Amino acid sequence: MNKLFQTLLLLLMTIPALAQNSFKASQLKFERVRIAYEQKGETLQKDLQKAGFTSDFQLFIAAYKVEGKLEVWLKGNGQNQFKLFKTYNFCAHSGTLGPKVIEGDGQTPEGFYQINVFNPMSNFHLSLGIDYPNKVDLARTGKGNKTGGDIYIHGNCVTIGCIPLTDEKIKEVYILAVEARNAGQKDIPVSIYPFKMTEANMKKYSNQYPQQVAFWQTLQKGYMAFEKDKNLTKVTHVKGSYFVK
Repeated sequence: MNKLFQTLLLLLMTIPALAQNSFKASQLKFERVRIAYEQKGETLQKDLQKAGFTSDFQLFIAAYKVEGKLEVWLKGNGQNQFKLFKTYNFCAHSGTLGPKVIEGDGQTPEGFYQINVFNPMSNFHLSLGIDYPNKVDLARTGKGNKTGGDIYIHGNCVTIGCIPLTDEKIKEVYILAVEARNAGQKDIPVSIYPFKMTEANMKKYSNQYPQQVAFWQTLQKGYMAFEKDKNLTKVTHVKGSYFVK
């Protein structure tokens, strides 16, 4: 029995074990994912148990550009609220405040998204793609202009509009996303904010970026709704803007 197989077997026997359904099994075929589980799986499992989670949880990611923070929120089976599980620092920044408008502007998007790509063979170690551009982004960019795309949460500490973490940190975030998808969470939401959208911050940054005020007010509604009860609210796209119910 080789060392790699022994390690994987040990991980799968952890109690309570991280489940292994078809999605996770397909991801474990890739070397970088296997190594991530070897290096981070046992520690993450202990952290999950300590925080009161099994492998059956929902995942929500919130990112803040000014603070350079990526928050991982989890809600376990039978729990009625999300709980902050871990916070990671961006390891590089791109652009300035305000949403991404057009291809090549170097901006990190701002808005409400979903993870739509798991890339275990990324040029940036491991990466999780978000569904930029959405309908709001397309309306903002305008007909005939290129929105750009390929926005990821990834490793390798370089960025032109993405959210970069260290390779060690993306391993953890990637595993958590795999576990959430493996447990049946089809839509994994990612909210990207310009900053923590408190009234004080809104006043401060609105004075500096008055052209963004109307847009940021729509983002703030989503931020405040989550802050109120630690649950996700439904966000729809209405006439090129976000509508928070």
